[in-house]
This record gives sequence, structure tokens and C-alpha cells, in this order.
Amino acid sequence: MAKRKNQKRRSKKYQVNNRQLKAKRMYKDTIFRMLYHDKENLLSLYNAVNGREYTDPEKLQVVTLENAIYMGMKNDLAFIMDMNLYLYEHQSTYNPNIPLRNLFYIADEYQRLVVRKSLYSTVIQKIPTPRFLVFYNGTKEVEDRSEFRLSSAYENPTENPDLELRVTMLNVNDGHSSDLMEHCRTLKEYAQYVARVRKYAAKQDVSLEEAVTRAVDECIEEGILAEFLLKNKTEVIKVSIYEYDKEFEEKKLRKAEYEAGRQDGIEIGRQDGIEIGRQDGIEIGRQDGIEIGKRILLEKIIKKKLKKGKSTEQIADELEEDINIIQKVVEKLKSQI
Repeated sequence: MAKRKNQKRRSKKYQVNNRQLKAKRMYKDTIFRMLYHDKENLLSLYNAVNGREYTDPEKLQVVTLENAIYMGMKNDLAFIMDMNLYLYEHQSTYNPNIPLRNLFYIADEYQRLVVRKSLYSTVIQKIPTPRFLVFYNGTKEVEDRSEFRLSSAYENPTENPDLELRVTMLNVNDGHSSDLMEHCRTLKEYAQYVARVRKYAAKQDVSLEEAVTRAVDECIEEGILAEFLLKNKTEVIKVSIYEYDKEFEEKKLRKAEYEAGRQDGIEIGRQDGIEIGRQDGIEIGRQDGIEIGKRILLEKIIKKKLKKGKSTEQIADELEEDINIIQKVVEKLKSQI
């Protein structure tokens, strides 16, 4: 009993100052955030992730910052449980910059939590331990569980960085993370719903609104997120259309960036190829120049990533290139040292 009272007292220490300015709606909600805005659903997700069996949703102290927006991005869910501060993010786009984003979020969270305390006190000000998770359901093939580190972004990597932040990414696409899905029904059904939307939206003769509406209606009929979808049907359809459009536009943007980089690489290859041809007294054709340029450009990129401490596997994944090709270039570079 004494322990429970003590935990309750400690929990009150982290009550957030509610005197905040109203947030401008510069963003749209996601289905994930709508679903887990419900404390019972959020507790179910927490239990599944952490192997717990809590039954009282009121044990969760939600501290999501409604106006914590950085470059149009906001954190999805933040809550305190068992004296830990959890930041849950949903991502449909593969984003290795999530540790840096979470650094901004956690700084804001801590600032709110200790706003009335003196950081110049001789007594250490206790703060809840942070935990960072990303629930990923994009189309890029990833492991069921992976990790991002803030130190991967450092220009001058060190073995033991003074500042580190680790983010665990869980693949919550339909057919992945089976153990997690079996322990969290809402997450499993959410994955099934997203898979339906993508399936029907991929059809050429169906509009996006028709695809989303069909997915919603089928899921209700089959008991997949039925209560949630019935209660929020109109909003879910609107948000799902926005989410899918956003995902589609991001794919187009990445493709455009790739094509621009490819054209730049070809031009560099042509120029470098011609120059090498002149130096060697050999007439190198345009195609040979392009291939040589591509190889030179690839070596330059790999060299920079090696300096940042990236492994061969990480480089291959980031460049979406065959690991055997990357390995050969790495071996060549090492032999030149």
C-alpha cells in the first residue's frame, strides 16, 4: 500500500502545466493516432509491447504535446507509465531521421515537466526515463524489429558519443511482428485495414475514395475495427484518403529525387569518362563514360558513409544496392589506404 501511494505521489510530479496556447491545426490526424487516442486501446498496445497485463487505463498519464510541431511534424503519442516516458510514433515512410526528431520532442516534453522546478538546485531533479518507439507500416521491406541511433547522423562519429538516442522501429504491416499482433488485437486489425486500403487503391479502375469506402465497409462487415470504424466512419474515410495521398506524393517525390540524382550522375559520368579517356589517349564512348562516372560517384558516396562509421549492410540498405557490389567497392577503397 505504501509503495502504491509513493508511486502515485511520484506520478503527480510529472503533471504537465495545462496553461498552453491553443495549437494551430497545421497537420492532419492519422488513423493510428485516432485509434490510440482511446486510453483502453493505448493500454492494450503498451501491454503488448512491454509484456505487461495492466487493466486500468487511468494508470496512463497522457502528455502528448498538441502544439509540439517541428517543420510540420508532430509526435503522435506521449505518455508516462511506470515512471517511464514513452514516445510512440507512426510512420508510413521509412525515415532514418526519427532520432533527431525525437530529440526535439523529448526536449519539449522535459521542459514542460520541470517548468516549475529549478535546474540550478543542488538537488538533482528526477525525470521519467524516455522510451522511443516507431510503428512502421510503409511499403519498404524492413525487419520486424530494427533500431535507429542519433549518432548515425554525426559528421564525426565516435565510439562512445556524449549524446545518444536510440529508437526502436517495429514493422506493423499485415503479416509481420506476429507475436506483437497476437497480443494487441487493435494493432492487428489496424494492419489488416491498411492492407485493404492499399489493395483496393492499387486498382486502376477504382477512385481512392471508392477504395477507402470499400475497405471501411468490408472491415465493418467482417468485425475488423468494427466499433471504431462505425463510430468514426466519415472521419476515417477523410483521414485515410489524406494519408494515402500523402504516402503517394512522398513516393513521387522520392522518385523525382532519384531521377534528378541519376541524371546528375550520368552527366558527371560523361564528363569524368571523357576526361579519363583524354588522359589515357583512349577514345571512350559516351556509354563507357557514363558507367565510369557512376562507379566513381558510387565510390565517393560509399567513402563518405564509411567515414561516418556505417557498415557495409547499412550502406547497401540506404543506397538500395546489392550488398555484393557494395562489398567489392569497400574492399577496393580499403586496399587504397
